[in-house]
This record gives sequence, C-alpha cells and structure tokens, in this order.
Amino acid sequence: MQYYISENINSPITLSQLAKAAGYSQWHCARIFKELTGKTPFEYIRALRLSKAALLLRDNQVKVIDVAFDFVFDSHEGFTRAFIKQFGVPPKRYSDSPDPIQLFMPYRIRDYYLTMHKGEMKMSERKATSTVFVQVVERPARKLILRRGINATNYYEYCEEVGCDIWGVLCSVKEAMYEPVGMWLPKNMIKSGTSQYVQGVEVPQDYSGKTPKGFEIIDLPPCKMMVFQGEPHDDEKFEEAIEDLWEVMKKYNPQIYAFDWADDEAPRFQLAPQGFRGYIEARPVRQINNK
Repeated sequence: MQYYISENINSPITLSQLAKAAGYSQWHCARIFKELTGKTPFEYIRALRLSKAALLLRDNQVKVIDVAFDFVFDSHEGFTRAFIKQFGVPPKRYSDSPDPIQLFMPYRIRDYYLTMHKGEMKMSERKATSTVFVQVVERPARKLILRRGINATNYYEYCEEVGCDIWGVLCSVKEAMYEPVGMWLPKNMIKSGTSQYVQGVEVPQDYSGKTPKGFEIIDLPPCKMMVFQGEPHDDEKFEEAIEDLWEVMKKYNPQIYAFDWADDEAPRFQLAPQGFRGYIEARPVRQINNK
C-alpha cells in the first residue's frame, strides 16, 4: 500500500485501489494501515502530499494553485487550509520565507517488519562486503543544526528517546549544505545529560535562519573526513550492510595513507541507508606531518 501511494501520489487514490494493490479487503486494509502507521490511509496520503508540495514550494518558483492541483487538491482555498493545519503557515508565506517545518517522512513498514522479524545472521554465515570505496573530503567551517537525545548511543535508542520524526524537520532546511545525518559527537561537543548520538544537518557558517523548536545550532570547525561507502544492497538488508562496513572500518588503518583518526575534532556521521548507493559513513581524520 505504501508503494502504491508513493507511485500514485499525484493521482486520486481510493481505499478500493489500495485494497486491490494489497490483496486484502478494504476493511482489513484500513485497519492494518492505521495500526502500523498510526494514520488512516487518507491522513497518510494527505500528509505525504502536503510535505511533497512544501518541498516544491521551497525549491521552485511555482504558483500555489498549480501545486495544489498537482497534488490532487480541488481548490486553492482547500489546499491553503490543509497546509496551514499541517504546518502552521500559509503556503504563499512559506514559499516566500521557507523556515524549517515538520515534514512528514514516512518509514517503510515492510523494511521495519523484515528487520524486526528476521532470524539473526552471523557475519560468518554471509558474504561480507567485497568492495568498499574510501575517500578523504574537506569540510569547511560550518554550523550544525541538531537535536540532542538523553543517553542514546545509536539510531534505535535515539528514536526511542526523541522520536523518529526529527528527519522531517531536518529535510525541510533549505540552506542545508548536505543531506541530514545521524552523528556520534566527540566528547567536547556533548552537553552534560545529553546523548552521544544525535541527528542534525550542516548549514553555512553565515546561516541566519530560524532554529526549530527543540533544536540548537553549534559551530563546526574545518576538518577532513574519511568517507567509507559500501556496495549497493537490497533495501531490506540495510542492517547487514551497516555491520559489514563497520567490520571494514574497525580494521582499517588510515596511516597507510598518512592520516590518523581525529575523533576529537568533528562528529563521526552516517547517512540514511539507501540500497541503491550502498551504506555510507564518515570518520574524522587529520593529516600526519611527515618530517
């Protein structure tokens, strides 16, 4: 049902169509959809359409009425009312001044189900990543908009403490230099009583936009990051892809290429797992001065 909605988001979608796509009755589809996503199919579709419409208004010079019709709203007025209810700001005002908002970024129930119900597989029972691409990139001085947790040391603990909807806010930041990431902060960036693992997005050093409620903004100095990228993988096997890459990183010696780990200089970060590009993670390094 989620796949059908994603593929047909710009067309009318009925419960009958979702039931046909899923192979269940309409009643059963509506029940399990609400149980697993927390929203009725109608609520889910509307929230997703409004979020996609918001990104279109943020990034393009388009008329509100055209966006409304693109996402199957009957009128400018109906779209505006729905947009205000979802984001607390009229679409025209948001288009003119796109401050961060809470976008709806649904996760795939299929992936979650496979992750939570699959049998445990040891590293020795599967083929490890055969190829890992490694490169060193320069990060300029910049700022980080982040949301701290309490005790979290990984993504799952963070979601339990803070929730899984932080990504929607981070993805709405128009001035973002790169995509949002999960981060492990160095000790000197961790506030007392807050977590090592956070989520955030980097923005230019001269960023003067709003900081979303519950977030904060800190300075990040220039640094070098050693980026590791695994092979493409099936989306539902993202946990295995992460574990495989971690095995490579654990054994990797950066001194071969005249670098040392510099975990005190910048956050280590991970990008959202996307199978088509492979899992990507980066760790800070410093150049070794050869005398």
